[in-house]
Amino acid sequence: MKGLASEHAEQVTFVQWFRRQHPSVRIFAIPNGGQRNVVVAGKMKAEGVSRGVPDLYVPAWGLWIEMKRTKGWALSPEQRDWIGYLGGLGHTVIVGKGADDAIRQVQAFASRL
Repeated sequence: MKGLASEHAEQVTFVQWFRRQHPSVRIFAIPNGGQRNVVVAGKMKAEGVSRGVPDLYVPAWGLWIEMKRTKGWALSPEQRDWIGYLGGLGHTVIVGKGADDAIRQVQAFASRL
């Protein structure tokens, strides 16, 4: 998959687009992923970080966004569980397969608001 943008790059592109298109609507990242040393990981877990929570949240819209690369991705069991839980609470969860896909899904979602 040489040349395939990382999940990080896809998320950065998406967030930049979102903030340009919806400057009055807040979006923030949930720091669940990434490599950390054991001490930092333990502290974050004690503070409430939970594996599988979607990457981004838009509070005004009750919208969660899980970002993935365009290819070679899969949802973990924990991510599937969180998506089901949040959906059961009436929230919307989008799984963006790259920035372009996430943008399309958010545009469709926002058009129904």
